[in-house]
Amino acid sequence: MDRSIAEFSIKLAQRLGASYAEARLENSWADGYAFRNGIPELAGFSEDSGIGIRVLANGALGFASTNKLDKRTVTALVKQAVANAKRSAVLNDNKIQFVAEKPNKDKTIHKQKISFKSVSAKQKLAYLQYLDKAIISSKYNVKQRDLSVNMSIEKKYFVNSEGSNIYAETPLFNLLYVVTIKHGSKTNHTYKELGANLGWEASRSLKASSILLNKLKSLQLNLQKSISVPKETVDVIISPEVAGIIAHESCGHPYEADRIFGREAAQAGESFVNLAMIGSRIGTDVVNLVDNPTVANKVGSYVYDDEGVKSRKKWLIKKGIITELLHNRETAGKMGLHSNASSRAVAYASEPIPRMSNTYFMPGSWKEDELIKDTKKGVYIKSFTEWNIDDKRFNFKAVGNDAYLIRNGKLAEPVKTPALELTTPQIYSSIDALTKKVQFDVGNCGKGEPMQLIPVTMGGPHVRLKGIKLGRR
Repeated sequence: MDRSIAEFSIKLAQRLGASYAEARLENSWADGYAFRNGIPELAGFSEDSGIGIRVLANGALGFASTNKLDKRTVTALVKQAVANAKRSAVLNDNKIQFVAEKPNKDKTIHKQKISFKSVSAKQKLAYLQYLDKAIISSKYNVKQRDLSVNMSIEKKYFVNSEGSNIYAETPLFNLLYVVTIKHGSKTNHTYKELGANLGWEASRSLKASSILLNKLKSLQLNLQKSISVPKETVDVIISPEVAGIIAHESCGHPYEADRIFGREAAQAGESFVNLAMIGSRIGTDVVNLVDNPTVANKVGSYVYDDEGVKSRKKWLIKKGIITELLHNRETAGKMGLHSNASSRAVAYASEPIPRMSNTYFMPGSWKEDELIKDTKKGVYIKSFTEWNIDDKRFNFKAVGNDAYLIRNGKLAEPVKTPALELTTPQIYSSIDALTKKVQFDVGNCGKGEPMQLIPVTMGGPHVRLKGIKLGRR
């Protein structure tokens, strides 16, 4: 990685009239394998390098990228970015400003205990075969088995005209399984991603086989013995998996500042949140929800965002109060704030935009068994099979895949596909208790045009919602 080409581009942009310039020089390596019903289906390897250059000139932004890293190509690229910004400035009365931020100089390397490149293709296929055999040897009637493992290493060098100079190297391990199980004429399926910013050692530490087999056991029981959703109002306990999708979809997305300012309206939608709502109550005083890129080894974690700002925990909801949005330097400047390091891009060829990282409910004071025991009539939703939410992230629905009746403080019969259908304020204002242990799930968050799919985690503890009328699928 020739870092001088990034530094050259910044100096050239300034000479051409840019008031601000940044460059992201990146190299990405990836390797992946897939099994379907015990048969290797796919294997792939890729490596890519390139540079993305963003400039601010006359109050407008210009962006350009290339995978040709010679000085002639980059010179033309910088000229294009600056020219585009100046042309845009003529048509744009709303001048863009970046809030001033402290320059950072640093190197952050997430080391792999077992390097991806030191593990042979045969060993990686053997890992999937081991998981596949674990499914086959179980007593469950599994009709479809899809398994894939993907590994990547991202090397990134960020430099800007304000003096920031940051190098980061991050590995990513990702496992995906999709399994269909059958009992009589009924079928059910489950999918899950497991991942970490670790090397091949994650294939052991994530304990995929036990997670998968426990899931099959629950689904089999649900197919055999599930009862209908209670007609009366009940208390609902949701697992960290369900809490995570709520945190991501009904808090993370609507708190993206660019969405609130209208940029995402024609792409991923708007937000029910407006600036006047900051400081107002949306939930009970036990509701605390954060976006935190500093959690160790999670797929959404990073030390600096893609504008060179140092990451920190962001309190989106604190004691039930809307507290903070997800900002980049542009949206923070509009509100007279500092950026909270939420600007991320999927690769050098994409511009950085406000994104989530690791979004989750903070823990409460209850133990899991205490919470179940304290619930006299309820439903425990352990996992979901589908979810949806409207464009403003206001009307939310999640359908349980693995759920159980709670009778007199004890888990009882499985419940067939209970549907949690509430507005976002209803969700947060019905929460009365959370447990102590936070757990995370992995996902890929989509946003932008063209679409940027970026790894994130979401989660929380077990959460109780009081007085809920459940729907049916």
